[in-house]
Amino acid sequence: MKKTVFKSGRGRAGGDSGKRLLWYPDVTRMWSPPATISLFLLLLLLGQTPPCRPQSLGTKKLRLVGPGSRPEEGRLEVLHQGQWGTVCDDDFALQEATVACRQLGFESALTWAHSAKYGQGEGPIWLDNVRCMGTENSLDQCASNGWGVSDCSHSEDVGVVCHPQRQRGYFSERVSNALGPQGQRLEEVRLKPILASAKRHSPVTEGAVEVRYEGHWRQVCDQSWTMNNSRVVCGMLGFPSQVPVNSLYYRKIWNLKMKDPKSRLKGLTSKNSFWIHRVDCLGTEPHLANCQVQVAPQRGKLQPACPGGMHAVVSCVAGPRFRSPKVKPWRKESRAEELKVRLRSGAQVGEGRVEVLVNRQWGTVCDHRWNLISASVLCRQLGFGSAREALFGAQLGQGLGPIHLSEVHCRGYEQTLSDCLALEGPQNGCQHENDAAVRCNIPDMGFQNQVRLAGGRSAEEGVVEVQVEVNGVLRWGTVCSDHWGLTEAMVACRQLGLGFANFAIKDTWYWQGTPEAREVVMSGVRCSGTELALQQCQRHGPVHCSHGTGRFSAGVSCTNSAPDLVMNAQLVQETAYLEDRPLSLLYCAHEENCLSQSADHMDWPYGHRRLLRFSSQIYNLGRADFRPKTGRHSWIWHQCHRHYHSIEVFTHYDLLTLNGSKVAEGHKASFCLEDTNCPTGLQRRYACANFGEQGVTVGCWDTYRHDIDCQWVDITDVGPGDYIFQVVVNPTNEVAESDFSNNMMRCRCKYDGQRVWLHNCHTGDSYRANAELSLEQEQRLRNNLI
Repeated sequence: MKKTVFKSGRGRAGGDSGKRLLWYPDVTRMWSPPATISLFLLLLLLGQTPPCRPQSLGTKKLRLVGPGSRPEEGRLEVLHQGQWGTVCDDDFALQEATVACRQLGFESALTWAHSAKYGQGEGPIWLDNVRCMGTENSLDQCASNGWGVSDCSHSEDVGVVCHPQRQRGYFSERVSNALGPQGQRLEEVRLKPILASAKRHSPVTEGAVEVRYEGHWRQVCDQSWTMNNSRVVCGMLGFPSQVPVNSLYYRKIWNLKMKDPKSRLKGLTSKNSFWIHRVDCLGTEPHLANCQVQVAPQRGKLQPACPGGMHAVVSCVAGPRFRSPKVKPWRKESRAEELKVRLRSGAQVGEGRVEVLVNRQWGTVCDHRWNLISASVLCRQLGFGSAREALFGAQLGQGLGPIHLSEVHCRGYEQTLSDCLALEGPQNGCQHENDAAVRCNIPDMGFQNQVRLAGGRSAEEGVVEVQVEVNGVLRWGTVCSDHWGLTEAMVACRQLGLGFANFAIKDTWYWQGTPEAREVVMSGVRCSGTELALQQCQRHGPVHCSHGTGRFSAGVSCTNSAPDLVMNAQLVQETAYLEDRPLSLLYCAHEENCLSQSADHMDWPYGHRRLLRFSSQIYNLGRADFRPKTGRHSWIWHQCHRHYHSIEVFTHYDLLTLNGSKVAEGHKASFCLEDTNCPTGLQRRYACANFGEQGVTVGCWDTYRHDIDCQWVDITDVGPGDYIFQVVVNPTNEVAESDFSNNMMRCRCKYDGQRVWLHNCHTGDSYRANAELSLEQEQRLRNNLI
């Protein structure tokens, strides 16, 4: 029951018996300026500061805490002097809730809740009688009694309910390992292997848990240790799941060490500074700092540290990508009926835009109510650990196609994202600017220590130097640049943690590598693009490099963002038609080799060619503008079409038989790249006219209408039948992209000799649900070698 003590401030009337008239007009918000100024001057004359406004120390950190996992509602808590505390509900109303919600990254507040609706908090009640004008950027800018000045109890802790829509520019909810519920600074977690077999294993999946606290590593007492705790630890280390350990065996080893007079363990265990005393997790937390953690023994009790206990031991299960081929999964990895998921456009392994497969079509997830718990379910489903960041606002690029899910709500123990509650995407007006993304924890494989760049102008470029075993000895050396390409460079940049490859460089004579690492130790490197390290790619047994050492060592230039071109398959399908075009109108097209070879033997200008025409839109869904590889000095002027062509080969248009044999072809020998259209609010940056800059801006698209030259396939010599129509953008991977798997588009084509139908058009990344095309399969399709 609310107490009836009288307080100064708004929202209470004399004799209200402690009840809040939430509906009553808040007339006291209309302060009298003269009275306010007089009070302020009086306090200055007395040498005091006004007590109603707390000292602003910058934007204070807020959080919402409650029994549910919805990020937009809960008990309001504020961090002050390194300690979390609550806010009293006296005078708290919608304007105060709105300021708090905006500070938390939401657009606005829906309502607030009094009388500890979301449970009673702990620690100090930092703020009481909070009064905001509604324009403040943070709660600490509002008037109040001052920090810690309150006559409330925790039964009056206020809660807020925010609108789930995030503010524009509010990008993510990330794990904070700075402070836990009691203010502990839990920085890192690691597993210290005990068994010899665990020490040889990479990554380390089993060992004693050690937590970095105040700069020192501490072991965790195993008393009351649960599998929920193990699950959180494994998730932080990049592992999707955990298994029980043989505690009796580890206890035997512990007892032997404690009896050994040479062991330092006995002396260390008697010190409280050696232990984290107790950890209590639910199993859904993204970090140990979010669990209940007791760092030191209870005050006033001179009990020994971890009496009768030993260090907690955890055994984790690595995901398929990080598992040795010899290790068999301990449980079934997936079910056929699962909702398939994937990540796109991420610069590192385990990050990207979230895409799900529904009704055989890939689509995105709306970021409404997207949070770390739901993101962690997704990460574990993909074979990673828990999520370290849930990203909003299409921060890792916008998708193309349907938005399948919105307001995804997971409890944290679901096996797949399909087990969570969710709405269909279009139900709440989501657009692709709201596409959700994630960054997952991944295991430390040690690969980043086996590669380095040397001699470059910045840390993102240089000669690639790798560490490999030569005659039983680890040695640093260079990579032969024979067959070195963007795919191999992508793997190198990812291994370095530098994102995507911008250029694969074969001639590095102007970069001086490390003198002791000039010998070629790796040659014949051929990567599929999914490897975590160059050491996992195919390569020669004995090193064989045609040009030896020196200036032809492989090099890279890396970047954290890259473009991603995708063809609009639906538009191709809707706009395809046949045209019999007179030869008299095809001189320019013939000059650019846009007709079949039989056109060379016709009686120009008499006769016609039968053309399969269509429109195409090429979207840039990446996070960087798509620019030509070469500068203006090497662009080619085409007098016939009167514009500069900036890329030698940009698209291939082919008609194939059902078994893959090519029967007709077309192509854009080179393209004039420009922003034909951009979404509302985005300015066009590139235009071909007047020797302008060429490229495609992020989020924009380049449209090639059906009625322009070369936007066709010449099928004059093709007979009626069923075919495959194929379009490949950037076919030689001349310009780096974040994802090459979606550069191909294919349709089924039916031609009866007079009419043509295209159907089932789709991009290459949607061929199969379970896996992407292998490098060999994709190259065969691109080069028509099936």
